[in-house]
Amino acid sequence: MKLLDNYIKQIEKEIDSSSSQGETRETGKLLELKDGVAIVEGLYNGFFGEIVEFDNGVEGFIIDLSEDTAGVVIFGDYLSLKAGSTVKGTGKILAIDVGEDLIGKVVNPLSKSLDSKETIKYDKLYPIERIAAGVVKRQPVNTPLQTGIKAIDTIIPIGRGQRELIIGDRVTGKSTIAIDTIINQKGKNLICIYCAVGQKNSKVASVIETLNANNAMDHTIVVSASASDPVSLQYIAPYSATAIGEYFMDKGKDVLIVYDDLTKHAWAYRQLSLVLRRPAGREAYPGDVFYLHSRLLERACRLNKENGGGSITALPIVETQEGDISGYIPTNVISITDGQIFLETDLFNSGVRPAINVGLSVSRVGGSAQTKAIKQVSGRLKLDLAQYRELAAFSQFESELEEETKKQLNRGAKITQILIQDRNKPLSLAEEVCIIWAATQGYLDDIPTEKIREFEEKLLDEITTSTGKAIVSKINSSKELDSDTEAKLKKLVSNLTKTKL
Repeated sequence: MKLLDNYIKQIEKEIDSSSSQGETRETGKLLELKDGVAIVEGLYNGFFGEIVEFDNGVEGFIIDLSEDTAGVVIFGDYLSLKAGSTVKGTGKILAIDVGEDLIGKVVNPLSKSLDSKETIKYDKLYPIERIAAGVVKRQPVNTPLQTGIKAIDTIIPIGRGQRELIIGDRVTGKSTIAIDTIINQKGKNLICIYCAVGQKNSKVASVIETLNANNAMDHTIVVSASASDPVSLQYIAPYSATAIGEYFMDKGKDVLIVYDDLTKHAWAYRQLSLVLRRPAGREAYPGDVFYLHSRLLERACRLNKENGGGSITALPIVETQEGDISGYIPTNVISITDGQIFLETDLFNSGVRPAINVGLSVSRVGGSAQTKAIKQVSGRLKLDLAQYRELAAFSQFESELEEETKKQLNRGAKITQILIQDRNKPLSLAEEVCIIWAATQGYLDDIPTEKIREFEEKLLDEITTSTGKAIVSKINSSKELDSDTEAKLKKLVSNLTKTKL
């Protein structure tokens, strides 16, 4: 008996001292499988966003919960699954690996490398879904984000921490504006993330090639879920890109995220929702499609100094049909963002590029996100353009025009021409200031419209020579146009208009 007691005590001692812990995992069964979505039962303690694992190693995450079943979006080969397969809950929320080493890489929404570069070194895990920072953690948007595009920096300024929508029909230059903005961030201590959702592989490859050609990949991360990828990856792509951005923002850095585009993201979500047999509403979208984008874009903000002072600036892109901005997804995203840049097909086809419709475009941050130099030269710009558009519409019905009206039409036509800009050629702050100053001061009024671009090229040549270098250097360093610098610029522009045109 004593021997038995000693034996029992020894077993108890070994059990107590054992470092191995038993693992408790809830197990369920796969009931249905349809187009990348599994309906499972038995996961009664499952929660939204939980990662689950099937018996063949394929993983997915819970996107839908009902009383008896759960809808699981599958990552990987869903065709390898069969009804009756075992599924286990992991108790872990969907998160991706993040780290400094992601900069310069092309990854999928699960943060795995898609290019042939060396293995990525990660620092930690970040959940793809996170509650946005509260009001007390934020500070006002008052630091400019220079796009290098004259029409945007002067009329529709963007600040660090802002959410500015780029909207228009297909092939109107939406992605070009975003790519040019990324290219212009070289050397400006800002990390860029280009998130491609539902795009053709050829387009994504073209974007990467453009970024490499302009040495912009050194500060850029590309997150790609192309049209050929499963709808599950297209759905989580924007959230994954934002999680990567939040990693850098939490370290006190400034981040720019381009979502190209949220229309295709909404399509992916609609597909998932219809497969899950959720009630369809307007345009067959589920009722929570507004929340789909609001919880994403609300995470873009500028934190105050107590919380690191980092920021995420969001440039979501939305495609319209026949210029209709009253569609379901466009109106949803317009109501979430801090302004929109509307690109018009007629302007694009007439050669005005970027084809920005000044009347329908707005930045709700306004002058708070402009440098003093830009404010000084662009004060009358939007007013002149707005008056020009209105007068141009009515003047075609008038046979005789007043002299003042002719002057306004002439000024507006020259300003419209000077705002045209070649793709992938962003300008510095000083270059923008010099060009816009010449336009608003009336130096273009007597130059033929067809020679405006020639004037601009010669002006840019002048301010990069020994004569103009001092002007550029002063404006770029001080961020303002003082009286001495303005006098030098006036002399330079006056000589240019007299002698070279």
